[in-house]
Amino acid sequence: MVFSAVSGICAVALGALGAHQLKGMLSPEMMDAFKTGVYYQFFHTLAVMVIAVINDENKSLKRSASFFIAGTVLFSGSIYGLALSSLSGNIWKWLGPLTPLGGLCFMAGWLFLLFYALKNKS
Repeated sequence: MVFSAVSGICAVALGALGAHQLKGMLSPEMMDAFKTGVYYQFFHTLAVMVIAVINDENKSLKRSASFFIAGTVLFSGSIYGLALSSLSGNIWKWLGPLTPLGGLCFMAGWLFLLFYALKNKS
Protein backbone atom coordinates (compact mmCIF):
# COMPACT_ATOMS: atom_id res chain seq x y z
CA MET A 1 0.00 0.00 0.00
CA VAL A 2 2.95 2.34 0.70
CA PHE A 3 4.16 1.95 -2.89
CA SER A 4 0.69 2.82 -4.20
CA ALA A 5 0.47 5.95 -2.06
CA VAL A 6 3.94 7.21 -3.03
CA SER A 7 3.54 6.25 -6.67
CA GLY A 8 0.10 7.86 -6.82
CA ILE A 9 1.46 11.13 -5.42
CA CYS A 10 4.34 11.04 -7.91
CA ALA A 11 2.01 10.27 -10.83
CA VAL A 12 -0.23 13.24 -9.98
CA ALA A 13 2.80 15.53 -9.61
CA LEU A 14 4.37 14.30 -12.85
CA GLY A 15 1.06 14.59 -14.69
CA ALA A 16 0.72 18.19 -13.52
CA LEU A 17 4.34 18.90 -14.43
CA GLY A 18 3.76 17.54 -17.91
CA ALA A 19 0.47 19.34 -18.44
CA HIS A 20 1.61 22.73 -17.18
CA GLN A 21 5.38 23.16 -16.96
CA LEU A 22 6.67 20.93 -19.75
CA LYS A 23 4.00 21.79 -22.32
CA GLY A 24 5.79 23.55 -25.14
CA MET A 25 9.22 22.65 -23.77
CA LEU A 26 9.20 19.01 -24.87
CA SER A 27 8.87 17.92 -28.48
CA PRO A 28 5.42 16.50 -29.32
CA GLU A 29 6.93 13.00 -29.41
CA MET A 30 8.57 13.38 -26.00
CA MET A 31 5.39 14.90 -24.57
CA ASP A 32 3.38 11.91 -25.82
CA ALA A 33 5.96 9.55 -24.31
CA PHE A 34 5.84 11.45 -21.00
CA LYS A 35 2.03 11.19 -20.93
CA THR A 36 2.30 7.45 -21.65
CA GLY A 37 4.65 7.07 -18.68
CA VAL A 38 2.18 8.86 -16.40
CA TYR A 39 -0.75 6.80 -17.71
CA TYR A 40 1.01 3.47 -17.16
CA GLN A 41 2.20 4.59 -13.73
CA PHE A 42 -1.36 5.47 -12.67
CA PHE A 43 -2.81 2.27 -14.04
CA HIS A 44 -0.29 -0.04 -12.39
CA THR A 45 -0.33 1.95 -9.15
CA LEU A 46 -4.04 1.14 -8.93
CA ALA A 47 -3.34 -2.52 -9.75
CA VAL A 48 -0.80 -2.75 -6.90
CA MET A 49 -3.29 -1.04 -4.58
CA VAL A 50 -6.01 -3.58 -5.44
CA ILE A 51 -3.56 -6.43 -4.79
CA ALA A 52 -2.69 -4.86 -1.42
CA VAL A 53 -6.39 -4.61 -0.54
CA ILE A 54 -6.93 -8.29 -1.44
CA ASN A 55 -4.23 -8.98 1.18
CA ASP A 56 -3.72 -12.62 0.18
CA GLU A 57 -0.39 -14.32 0.93
CA ASN A 58 -0.54 -16.13 -2.42
CA LYS A 59 2.84 -16.26 -4.21
CA SER A 60 1.36 -15.47 -7.62
CA LEU A 61 -0.33 -12.38 -6.26
CA LYS A 62 2.88 -11.21 -4.56
CA ARG A 63 4.85 -11.79 -7.75
CA SER A 64 2.26 -9.89 -9.73
CA ALA A 65 2.60 -6.85 -7.46
CA SER A 66 6.41 -7.10 -7.55
CA PHE A 67 6.45 -7.16 -11.34
CA PHE A 68 4.02 -4.22 -11.51
CA ILE A 69 6.30 -2.22 -9.21
CA ALA A 70 9.40 -3.13 -11.23
CA GLY A 71 7.56 -2.30 -14.44
CA THR A 72 6.52 1.09 -13.11
CA VAL A 73 10.07 1.98 -12.11
CA LEU A 74 11.65 0.68 -15.33
CA PHE A 75 9.00 1.62 -17.90
CA SER A 76 7.70 4.93 -16.59
CA GLY A 77 10.98 5.91 -14.95
CA SER A 78 12.97 5.41 -18.14
CA ILE A 79 10.43 7.39 -20.16
CA TYR A 80 10.58 10.27 -17.68
CA GLY A 81 14.37 10.21 -17.81
CA LEU A 82 14.43 10.18 -21.61
CA ALA A 83 11.89 13.00 -21.88
CA LEU A 84 13.45 15.23 -19.23
CA SER A 85 17.00 14.65 -20.46
CA SER A 86 15.89 15.78 -23.93
CA LEU A 87 15.45 19.28 -22.47
CA SER A 88 19.23 19.61 -22.16
CA GLY A 89 19.80 18.25 -25.64
CA ASN A 90 21.78 15.37 -24.15
CA ILE A 91 19.31 12.47 -24.18
CA TRP A 92 20.19 9.65 -21.79
CA LYS A 93 20.01 6.95 -24.45
CA TRP A 94 21.18 4.29 -21.99
CA LEU A 95 17.66 4.44 -20.51
CA GLY A 96 16.11 3.29 -23.81
CA PRO A 97 16.55 -0.47 -23.22
CA LEU A 98 14.91 -0.19 -19.79
CA THR A 99 11.55 0.82 -21.31
CA PRO A 100 10.78 -2.51 -23.02
CA LEU A 101 12.19 -4.37 -20.01
CA GLY A 102 9.62 -2.51 -17.90
CA GLY A 103 6.94 -3.48 -20.41
CA LEU A 104 7.93 -7.13 -20.02
CA CYS A 105 7.64 -6.72 -16.24
CA PHE A 106 4.11 -5.36 -16.69
CA MET A 107 3.19 -8.36 -18.84
CA ALA A 108 4.69 -10.76 -16.28
CA GLY A 109 2.65 -9.04 -13.57
CA TRP A 110 -0.56 -9.56 -15.52
CA LEU A 111 0.41 -13.18 -16.20
CA PHE A 112 0.90 -13.90 -12.49
CA LEU A 113 -2.42 -12.18 -11.79
CA LEU A 114 -4.02 -14.52 -14.34
CA PHE A 115 -2.43 -17.53 -12.58
CA TYR A 116 -3.91 -16.30 -9.30
CA ALA A 117 -7.34 -15.77 -10.87
CA LEU A 118 -7.42 -19.20 -12.51
CA LYS A 119 -6.32 -20.95 -9.31
CA ASN A 120 -8.83 -19.08 -7.14
CA LYS A 121 -11.96 -19.18 -9.31
CA SER A 122 -15.15 -18.98 -7.32
